[in-house]
Amino acid sequence: MDATQRLVDELRTHALVIGEVVLTSGATAQYYVDAKRAILQPAGFTALAEITAAQAAAWGATAVGGLTMGADPIACAALAGGFDGKAFFVRKETKQHGLQRRIEGPFLDADERCVIVEDVVTTGGSTLQAIEAVREAGHEIVGVIAVLDRLAGGAEKIEAAAGAPFVACATIDQVYPDRPDRG
Repeated sequence: MDATQRLVDELRTHALVIGEVVLTSGATAQYYVDAKRAILQPAGFTALAEITAAQAAAWGATAVGGLTMGADPIACAALAGGFDGKAFFVRKETKQHGLQRRIEGPFLDADERCVIVEDVVTTGGSTLQAIEAVREAGHEIVGVIAVLDRLAGGAEKIEAAAGAPFVACATIDQVYPDRPDRG
């Protein structure tokens, strides 16, 4: 079984929650995918590490990160999978004390080639915030990786904003093919 299928299986087993929930976007859905439930266990993390490290390398990336919480385990997985670069986290707002940074982790050089990562994409709002912060800091974005794409239009917005390719490790069609809202 390849890494993608292992990740899909882990998401289906551990992350899929059936029942009404309110999403970050404010929309209501009849299911939820809490990707961290799957990717913060050995099998899911290992599969994700293999996928993200390979994709980041294929794009010639030198750094991987995104908006904190959603991106944190994914950036760490890329390093664990052998990605030979830096991991970083983007805060929602600049820290008001200490070093007063918005982008945390190793210092990112001006010529960094960044991959933005996210756990679950619906409308793309969190990912767009990360793209904006990384761009404002003067770094190039070479691609965006999501653990799961809910196929709700976020991928298209992200790709347009990033000016770079978007890749989902899995889609909701793979994880929950019999969902009630499948078009």
